[in-house]
Amino acid sequence: MSLRFLYNILINIAWLGLKVIALFNAKIKLFVQGRQKAFPLLKEQLPLNSKTVWMHVASLGEFEQGLPILERLRSKYPEHKLVLSFFSPSGYEVKKNSSVADLVVYLPMDSNYKAKRFLNLVNPELAIFVKYEVWPNYLYHLKKRGIPTILVSAIFSSRQIYFKPYGGFMRKSLGKFDHYFVQDENSKKLLESIRFTNISISGDTRLDRVSKILERNNQLEFMDRFKNNQLCMVAGSTWLEDEEILINYINNSKEKVKFVIAPHEIKPAHIEKITSALQKRTVLYSTIGNQNLKEFDVLVVDTIGLLTKIYSYANIAYVGGGFATGLHNTMEPAVFGIPIIIGPQFEGFKEAEDLVNEGGILPISSKDSFDNLVDDLLNNPISIKNIGAINSNYINSNRGAADLIMKHISKIM
Repeated sequence: MSLRFLYNILINIAWLGLKVIALFNAKIKLFVQGRQKAFPLLKEQLPLNSKTVWMHVASLGEFEQGLPILERLRSKYPEHKLVLSFFSPSGYEVKKNSSVADLVVYLPMDSNYKAKRFLNLVNPELAIFVKYEVWPNYLYHLKKRGIPTILVSAIFSSRQIYFKPYGGFMRKSLGKFDHYFVQDENSKKLLESIRFTNISISGDTRLDRVSKILERNNQLEFMDRFKNNQLCMVAGSTWLEDEEILINYINNSKEKVKFVIAPHEIKPAHIEKITSALQKRTVLYSTIGNQNLKEFDVLVVDTIGLLTKIYSYANIAYVGGGFATGLHNTMEPAVFGIPIIIGPQFEGFKEAEDLVNEGGILPISSKDSFDNLVDDLLNNPISIKNIGAINSNYINSNRGAADLIMKHISKIM
């Protein structure tokens, strides 16, 4: 029995299992029902004989990495239809109406039959997979059909199955790509260690994305009123572990500074927990109206979609998730040239690892280490400026991945 045959059996069993779980789990229900709609959507909305480019991403983070390429494809190849597929409901449900692609769908399960059916309907001239996405049946049939297929913003670790003695099947699937655009030298060396070639070190396309943030209007009228030309610390995408440390500092701080907390969880019960614990004058974004915001010390942002612009008002940023749940986006505040504080768990987040080493991102491990660090920064404006410059310089010096990838694409389309 071949490993590919066994893989197909397991994929079909997994699909049956997911359909059962979907009866009791809302997220899995989206996962299943969304995939059941993928083929009808393709039939209805993708005209026959369209010239297409297909990009596949896992979720929102990978979408952000793919976006600079999608935007350039739209500009350079306006006659082509862009098909974007997601693996995760958390990505698809947020971006299903995005205008950056002509059609956004869930990726059907990676069975032999569904992979062939998907490719029959999409019939791409080029397939682009982002970061970690390696699906054996899709890659097998793309290779079999001679469709150029590239992996972009990829990053590899020796812990991954491709580099293990027992990883032959997945290693063979990974080998189906025609070109690899990797984020760093270590990833290139790992691919070369398993005799892969056609590798370019391009960096992370997300840096092209975040660098564009500076070109837009980031002004927020309510932030002008709230900050009132004072020092401001913005804590974004915070979780409970982060908020305990932040609230302790805010309640005990004697510094003249404004605080913004934009939690990851914005359900009313969680927002109430934050506001009830704060002892300083606090206002919710949803209730600001025409209030005199300069009278408040803390602004709690109980909505989504504003955080990036709010970071533009920060003198110091705290990015949540580094205590357990997974570090959130540190590049959005970094682009504004400000120091960034994070929790202790940042391994596997390349840009965070780089900037911790360079001194632009500052990890803390406890309330005491946070208190001491913030006090030192607030009392040393030169240090704030110098540390922030490390972050903006990092982004400026690592841009250009999307342009490098587009040069390659222009040669094969």
